[in-house]
Amino acid sequence: MAKLHTAERVSNRDASDNFVFQRSILAYYKAAEIVSGDVLEIGTGVGYGVDVVAPATVKFTTIDKTTPKFDNPLPENVVFRQMAVPPLDFADESFDYVISFQVIEHIEDDAEFVREVSRVLRKGGKFIVSTPNAPMSLTRNPWHVREYRIEELKALLKRSFSKVECQGVAGNERVMEYYEQNRRGVERITRFDVFDFQHRLPRWMLQIPYDILNRLNRRRLLNDNQDLTTSISRDDYSIGPVGEQCFDLYYIATK
Repeated sequence: MAKLHTAERVSNRDASDNFVFQRSILAYYKAAEIVSGDVLEIGTGVGYGVDVVAPATVKFTTIDKTTPKFDNPLPENVVFRQMAVPPLDFADESFDYVISFQVIEHIEDDAEFVREVSRVLRKGGKFIVSTPNAPMSLTRNPWHVREYRIEELKALLKRSFSKVECQGVAGNERVMEYYEQNRRGVERITRFDVFDFQHRLPRWMLQIPYDILNRLNRRRLLNDNQDLTTSISRDDYSIGPVGEQCFDLYYIATK
């Protein structure tokens, strides 16, 4: 069997990640339509968003707590810095836009994180953030400190920003078919958790077992539904008005 890697950092290198990868890359394509000037990304991940967003910027600074192995040399207008957040090691009003996708749910002090983003943005700057929509999660993810509902994330952002535009990432029938297959797979696994350990045990005890089972379930879905799994593209997702059945919250906050 191929070596297992964390299911928290998806890429286009593993076909079993495709369902998540396609909706993740859509966030970058949408951001590329919005951003300009000096842009900061918090959470480089494996770096697949750099080539999408960088051409829309004058300077693109991307940070992560670990250094990714980039497939290609970085474009001339891109700078990578290794940095754990918060705080953000940048001067006040350094950026026109900040983007951060699938990161805030991992941050212990999310209020401080949002304040720091606001601090490094210039007046009128925008923070584009995505995070899983809690009602669509099939089980507890112990790698996440928390997951947000629609109004919870809006309320958090409103503390530090003057305006919040609430959008969401939704999927079409093909995406929902895969989601249903995934739901059934998760139910087959969690039926053995008769004592509800997933909600009783501390996060650190569950992280590795969760990651292994999540990865194995994705591989099983690929083997059982290869055509469906590999056929999903970013065009099967859309960003529009947020709703309970959106997979991700996609908010644009203005300073």
